[in-house]
Amino acid sequence: MKIVSWNVAGIRACLKKGLKEFFVEIKADIFCIQEVKATEDQFDFRPKGYQMYLYPAHRKGYSGTLIFSRVSPLSIQYGIHDQEYDEEGRNITLEFDEFYLVNSYVPNVKRGLERMDSRMRYEEVFLKYVKELEKKKPVIICGDFNVAHQEIDIKNAKANIGNAGFTYEERNKFSQLLESGFIDTFRYFHKDTKDAYTWWSYMKGVRERNIGWRIDYFLVSKEYISKIEDSVIYKDIFGSDHCPIGLIMK
Repeated sequence: MKIVSWNVAGIRACLKKGLKEFFVEIKADIFCIQEVKATEDQFDFRPKGYQMYLYPAHRKGYSGTLIFSRVSPLSIQYGIHDQEYDEEGRNITLEFDEFYLVNSYVPNVKRGLERMDSRMRYEEVFLKYVKELEKKKPVIICGDFNVAHQEIDIKNAKANIGNAGFTYEERNKFSQLLESGFIDTFRYFHKDTKDAYTWWSYMKGVRERNIGWRIDYFLVSKEYISKIEDSVIYKDIFGSDHCPIGLIMK
């Protein structure tokens, strides 16, 4: 099985920049999207053979998550039982025979860190949510976590300490998630790989010079890591300020 995750920074724009072509080429069994920024009537991408699960934000043109799946889930859960984040369409959970899959778009603290308190509360609510799921079966979490965890995950680490996405608060919360029993699959398979990024600023020349951040992840319950074959970054796929990532399962 292959699962792909991509923050498309607006599905309507990305459909014009290669999303359809990549979707066909990659042949994922499950394709998770973050930052959809659209409701069902605003785009016409309905790939044959896939079921679509869309969770748009109440606010137009903002946030939202989406999953295309060739495999029929046992159950579907929209949200994490919290009004603030659920109104932003940040999480979809599909239950399958062997695992839960959570497609997640973690709130950005914003440049001035004005959403830090909300982000910290989100982390607590989300951790509680996924640990409850894990009592029943293993959990796979994918998406845009809006944090570079370690210095190896960001090009200019020293210059970015304290900036949105690389504050000690955000990084510590990500550490807590891992310490609770989840594995960062990319680092598990590519422990010392440098210059492996999933997001680049739109500033001129930044992506060409690979001045990036790794803020998109596949996490899995520790007990399930033996079922994972590889975790990959599709760095050469454009169409968004993020590139897609993939989880290859045995």
